[in-house]
Amino acid sequence: MPDPTQDSNRPPRRPLKNLPPERFPRVWLVWIVLLAALLAVLWLNPAKSQNYAAIKIAQVIELADNGQIKEGIMRYNSAGGPFWYEITGEAKEPLLDTEAGGAKTAFFRASGRLTDETYSKLEGTGVFKQVPASNVWANIAANLIPFVLIIGLLYFLFVRQLRNAGRGALSFGKSKAKMLTRDRDKITFAQVAGCDEAKLEIAEVVDFLKDPKKFQKMGGKIPKGILLVGPPGTGKTLLAKAVAGEADVPFFSVSGSDFVEMFVGVGASRVRDMFEQGRKNAPCIIFIDEIDAVGRQRGAGLGGGNDEREQTLNSLLVEMDGFDTSEGVIIIAATNRVDVLDQALLRPGRFDRQIYVDLPDLAGREQILKVHARKIQLADDVDLNVVARGTPGLSGAELANLLNESALLAARRGKKRVDAQDVDDARNKVLFGLERRKGMDAEDRKIVAVHEAGHALVSAVIKDETMPVHKVTIIPRGRSLGSTMYIPSKDTYNYAKRRMLNQLATLFGGRIAEDIVLGDITSGASGDIRQASKLARHMVCDWGMSILGPIAFGQNEDTVFLGREITRSQQHSEETSRVIDAEVKKLVDEQYNRAREILLAHREALDKISAALLEYETIDGKHVNEILEFGEIRSPIRPPEPPPIPEPPSKPEGVIAPRPEPEPPLGGAAAPNPV
Repeated sequence: MPDPTQDSNRPPRRPLKNLPPERFPRVWLVWIVLLAALLAVLWLNPAKSQNYAAIKIAQVIELADNGQIKEGIMRYNSAGGPFWYEITGEAKEPLLDTEAGGAKTAFFRASGRLTDETYSKLEGTGVFKQVPASNVWANIAANLIPFVLIIGLLYFLFVRQLRNAGRGALSFGKSKAKMLTRDRDKITFAQVAGCDEAKLEIAEVVDFLKDPKKFQKMGGKIPKGILLVGPPGTGKTLLAKAVAGEADVPFFSVSGSDFVEMFVGVGASRVRDMFEQGRKNAPCIIFIDEIDAVGRQRGAGLGGGNDEREQTLNSLLVEMDGFDTSEGVIIIAATNRVDVLDQALLRPGRFDRQIYVDLPDLAGREQILKVHARKIQLADDVDLNVVARGTPGLSGAELANLLNESALLAARRGKKRVDAQDVDDARNKVLFGLERRKGMDAEDRKIVAVHEAGHALVSAVIKDETMPVHKVTIIPRGRSLGSTMYIPSKDTYNYAKRRMLNQLATLFGGRIAEDIVLGDITSGASGDIRQASKLARHMVCDWGMSILGPIAFGQNEDTVFLGREITRSQQHSEETSRVIDAEVKKLVDEQYNRAREILLAHREALDKISAALLEYETIDGKHVNEILEFGEIRSPIRPPEPPPIPEPPSKPEGVIAPRPEPEPPLGGAAAPNPV
């Protein structure tokens, strides 16, 4: 599904100057206030920042006569009486401060009455300056301003925080539903692709929100609730937003986990508040994403359920019964776990309708790719139909990621447009993992080449039209040391027994090739063996493809999932279990021997395919067919473009870089599992 965050019609992000005041970092404000208080203390009352020696007026006169004063200040102070002066200054040599316990300092302070003769003598030295008389109110202000600033800072830090905490406590039970704005977050059906059936079924909700009287005249009622069910990434949330965008009504979005809290009763209060907001903004849509977080079956789990979650679910059930669709409030919920929802939530009158949003088919995948391709510069050689055929089972979100990866890959390669090679490499990265250029030695590379050649040769000889070989590579991807890739020619909805048998034989091709060519087997076929065993057991137990006939034999399983009792359910006897095991082994052995006969009959082609893989590392499916038909490769092979390798950091001489530990080879053929 298209990503609304990449909408070209979306308005640009707001400039920083329009940010709300709440976004201003408070820590900077705290430092500014502290700095202002410090400057106020130093600037308004500088005298307190020095240690002054207390002397008498006579000593000041004596120092002035001897020329021992650098500079001084004479300040008239009327508080001491007429002709009362306060003299401060700095001497050229330290003075003894008798009042401070004999400490020495060059700064001095003296106060007393000055006669006209004494005043003229001190002023005549040229080192004293006269300043205006000190103001009592100025002194008071100089002492009070720092305290006022500190008190204001404490008020800002503590009192305001307590007020905000009080508001948070009062709004603890408020709903966390967010209303999407119509102009900025508007999405329409044109931006939703790959789910035409779901859009058609949900379109009547749009008609009702636009013209409710049309349905009310006929006596019909629109469903109260619509449950969107489907795998992750299929666009359930986007489809709900598109309904609100088409109807041009408010859209409230909330997650199921937003209701559940550690305090009992909070979730129920939020549910009630959410429906109250919906009634005030009717007509509107309330969307609950991941409703299984709050709507799980009551009483589930060992020892009972969560009381808070169950009370929240009870409140949700009551509220959905308590409003009528005539109010114009539509509930849309989404989940991919409908099997765990409480049955009371799914009954008519609450969620009346379930709309399944499935993975897109071939046509749907092509439509989704076209929607996302509008924002990407594609070259002329990119065929989106081919890309859609090569991505079976991918959701809309995964398809969007595929095109995004191709654009990033083209940008790293310095291209101006995304070509077919970039899209193919991105598809291989998404489906099979990123290439890992491991430092394998010649023996390991030969083992992987023989293994993958066995898979490719068996598949080419069988000639399964629905799963042709697309590419074979011995370049490690993900956790696999090699891959045999397939591109289905069409989407498959029914799996025939013939195709299942062909897939079993193909899965064993790698292990048998190792045995024939190398005379030994490795652990590289572990993934193939697990997949083949699972497929054979499904054929016997679930699909009736054995002598046991069309009977379903359930597996032994625990039913603690739904929280009832821990029981072991066994739906057949021990004798039947032995027959099932024998039938599974029979299917596996038959196809194992079949694959062995194919490889022995085409031993020369097996050697040539493995040699080509060792030389080119990657070959296409057509090259495998050419070797099988003509005994050689006739089509040109374009060498793979190596990824850019960053320059290693410089290291001091004598230091040996540690060697990474080798990982065990896992998996072989990259054949899709139909189960």
